[in-house]
Amino acid sequence: MAEISYVYAGTVQSADGGRGGIFRQRAGDQRWEALTDGLPEGTAVHAITVHPANPEVVFIGTTKGAFRGANRGGRWERLALPNPEADIWSITVDPTDRRTVYAGRGPVGVYRSEDDGDHWKKMPDPGLPDRVHMTFPCRVMRLDVDPTHPDDLYACIEANGTMRSRDRGESWEDCTQDLLRFAEQEKYKSRIVSQTEIEGMLDGHALACSAAAPGTVFLANRMGLFRSDDRGAHWRDIEVGRFSPLTYGRDLRVSPHDPKVLYAALSPAFSSSEGGIFRSDDVGRTWKRFDRGVKAEATMMGVAVHPRDPRQVVGVSKTGQVFTTGDGGDSWSEQRLPAGAGDCYAVACG
Repeated sequence: MAEISYVYAGTVQSADGGRGGIFRQRAGDQRWEALTDGLPEGTAVHAITVHPANPEVVFIGTTKGAFRGANRGGRWERLALPNPEADIWSITVDPTDRRTVYAGRGPVGVYRSEDDGDHWKKMPDPGLPDRVHMTFPCRVMRLDVDPTHPDDLYACIEANGTMRSRDRGESWEDCTQDLLRFAEQEKYKSRIVSQTEIEGMLDGHALACSAAAPGTVFLANRMGLFRSDDRGAHWRDIEVGRFSPLTYGRDLRVSPHDPKVLYAALSPAFSSSEGGIFRSDDVGRTWKRFDRGVKAEATMMGVAVHPRDPRQVVGVSKTGQVFTTGDGGDSWSEQRLPAGAGDCYAVACG
C-alpha cells in the first residue's frame, strides 16, 4: 500500500434534502471527515483532482468556483479564476507539465493556469453550435491532455458533444459532427429534457487519452463508450454491450500506472438501481467486470485509481456508497457517506 492514502467524495444537494460538500476518509478507517474549512456552506462539489505529483494538494470544482486544498483538503482557498464563482465541473493537471492546470465550466468554457493554480487565464470561447437545449447550461464535464501530444487538449460537454484544441486551449475545433451520424440510427436516439433526439449522443460525461494510443480519444456518454483514432475527427462505438449489460457511461479513466489499462463506471441510466466498475487491459478493445459484482444501489457515478499504488481503486454510487479495493480488485469494502450528505458525483483517492 502507498504510505498514506485517502479517499475523497464530493456531493451536491439532493431531492431528499442532502447537502453538498466534500468528505475524506483515511484508508483503513471507518470515519468520514467533512472538509469545510474555507468552503462556502453547502457547496456542491462536481470534481475532485488529487495533484499527481503532490498528494498534499487537492483541487475541487464547485458551483461557486474552484478551490485548492492544502493539507489534503484540510484547508481550502478559492482560486483566482477570471470569474471566481464560475460553475466548475472539471479540473485536469497536464501529465507532461504538472504546473499547468485546466478547469472546465458551464456555460461551456475553459480556464488555464501555468503556475499550479495561482493565476488563471480565460481561454477563447469555443463558439460551438447550440444544438441541444437542456434545462441547464451545457458544461465541460471532462478535460484531458494527450500525453504524447501535450498541446492537444480535449473536452466533452454535457450535452453538446466534444471539442479539441491543438494549442493548449488557445483555439478550439468542434469534434461533434461524426457523433451526429450515430443519432441517425434508432438505437442511438435519446431525448429526456431537450428538443432533439440527438441529445443522448451529445450527452458527454467523461473523456480520456492514453499514451498507449497516441492521437486516440475515448468518450463515455449516455449511449455507451466511443473511440476516435484520429484526434476526434471520426468516432466508432466500442460496443461495450458485448461485455456488459450496463452501457450508460458515466466515468472513464486511464490508469496512471499502465496506459493500456482503462476503467469505466457503467450503469443502465442516470437514475438506476445498479452500477459497476469495468476494466480494459488492452486499450479499450475488450472489457470485463472489475468490482466482483459490488451491490451498488444506484448509478455508479465515478471511478478513480490511486496515483501511486495501482492496487488501490475506488468507485462511488450516486447515493454515496463508496467502494474501495486495496488489492487490485480481489476484494472490496463498502462505506457510506455520513447521513445528510447529498448525491455523490465525484470521487478521488491519493
